[in-house]
Amino acid sequence: MDSAGVSGTGLLCARNRTRGTILCASLEEAGGVVGKSRGLLGRNGLEADAGMLFEAGRLEPFMWMHMMFMRFAIDIVFLDDGGKVARINHNLKPWRISSMVWGARKALELAAGAAVRSQTMEGDQIILERR
Repeated sequence: MDSAGVSGTGLLCARNRTRGTILCASLEEAGGVVGKSRGLLGRNGLEADAGMLFEAGRLEPFMWMHMMFMRFAIDIVFLDDGGKVARINHNLKPWRISSMVWGARKALELAAGAAVRSQTMEGDQIILERR
């Protein structure tokens, strides 16, 4: 299923349709409120091909993420409702706050450098698929 509506369970693959690359091969969904609150906290790092998907609530006009209590840097790729990359925060370090991205509906927290490795840029089309 595409990035406009992912349903089901299990891992996802984030594919950059524009570049023909894989942005993230093992993307897990953050889940509900508890999962969104916890996110990647408590982990010591991410594998190069791993990440977590966060989805905005229906009434949230923007998304932003925090790195409080995190132990490692990550890339955050924000997607609009059509799966287009709205903003990328590269190598966001612990104790920082991401950009506030109006219109973002999804955020992918990825291993630092994932966006560069996949050549992902703002405006690219990202497809989320069940593995």
